[in-house]
Amino acid sequence: MYQVINPATGELVAEYPDATDAEISDAVDRSHRAYLSWRETPIAERARLVKRAAEIFAERTDELAAIITREMGKRIDESKGELQTVVSIFTYYAENGPTLAGDETLAIQGGNAVIQKRPIGSLIGIMPWNYPYYQVARFAAPNLVLGNTIILKHARNCPESAAAIESVLHDAGIPADAYINVYASASQIASMLADPRVQGVSLTGSERAGSAVAMEAGRNLKKVVLELGGSDPLVLLDSSDLDKTVEVAVAARMGNNGQACNAPKRMIVMDDIYDEFVKKLTGQMSAFEPGDPADPSTTLAPLSSQAAADELVEQIADAVAKGATLHTGGTHIDGPGAYVAPAVLTGVTKDMHAYYGELFGPAVVVYRAASEEEAIELANDTVYGLGSGVFSADPERARRVGERIDAGMVYINAAGGSQADLPFGGIKRSGVGRELGALGMEEFMNKKIVRL
Repeated sequence: MYQVINPATGELVAEYPDATDAEISDAVDRSHRAYLSWRETPIAERARLVKRAAEIFAERTDELAAIITREMGKRIDESKGELQTVVSIFTYYAENGPTLAGDETLAIQGGNAVIQKRPIGSLIGIMPWNYPYYQVARFAAPNLVLGNTIILKHARNCPESAAAIESVLHDAGIPADAYINVYASASQIASMLADPRVQGVSLTGSERAGSAVAMEAGRNLKKVVLELGGSDPLVLLDSSDLDKTVEVAVAARMGNNGQACNAPKRMIVMDDIYDEFVKKLTGQMSAFEPGDPADPSTTLAPLSSQAAADELVEQIADAVAKGATLHTGGTHIDGPGAYVAPAVLTGVTKDMHAYYGELFGPAVVVYRAASEEEAIELANDTVYGLGSGVFSADPERARRVGERIDAGMVYINAAGGSQADLPFGGIKRSGVGRELGALGMEEFMNKKIVRL
């Protein structure tokens, strides 16, 4: 079953049955047949319908935001903020997609050639629960404009938002079979990837899920894009206003209650400001108060599920048992719901899960660095390589250090973030491929060479 369980109360709200094998087979057939006509629809018309979808997302913001607050516990103001980002993504590709997909002329020896940018077919999207609308938007918007069709399998705890997205797109005029929501199982994903009519898959989720999907995609020679975990470093070299820097760091870490792949989970601070930074950070992390995520005054929401809360508490307890210092939080909060008090850890060493693992929730690990070299070494000592942030009153110093960080994204005097026109993605175990911006439209594109 796909289930809506309100993580603020533990209440089972609704259940949705898994799709049958026959329904999955039918979805693949419908999606392929829709592609044959959708690709022939003029790109200006496809873009117009995607622009209309952006307008409907904006019109239904309150309704759609309430759904994900109920499904995965996001604070209502952040839920509405997520919808604003979704609107910007659909608008960006509607307005820029026709140009991004335009033919490109090449001057070659002995003549000329043209790169024709064309769709490739029916695609599968496998999406996570932490940003139920945003994650779908950055996959669906560029591919619908390009002319691909989509079969979307959402997270098991987001069936209501999954259905709502499908409703918005269909109400915008996008053909029903050009975007199909399915409540599929893992084995059914494998069967779809084996179908020759399916041309690729995009997954945002865990390393384990990414490895499994990549294996199936490789076995069937299908294009794959993976956006997986992260343990992003925030390197603090110096600060002209430490209070402000701490505020920025806390806001970045606690966005979506710490359940963001590109949030700064490791803060690496130079020795001369380390003690003061930890003190101020601990004070701000201790100030969050749990409450109903549907109440705009709430500052601390629940995690997405009780299982997620239990896992985070166990990870923190493992570090403390092995010698780490817990400055605040790290425990369940009494009462119903999947609430965990925000935690600050120091003294984390390589024998602890918190060193190499991803803490997916309201917890941050702080490291002391005696030099730029040590800071860079700590930043790169991870199996992940998604994003990073480098802070300094001297932007050139921050840029110089940032150039040596192994990551798909480096932010100077900022931590994380996402915008429609800026490519997003990582290296190492954080995945392969890019989403958003011009690069996001090229992942499932046939760059056909026509020799003149």
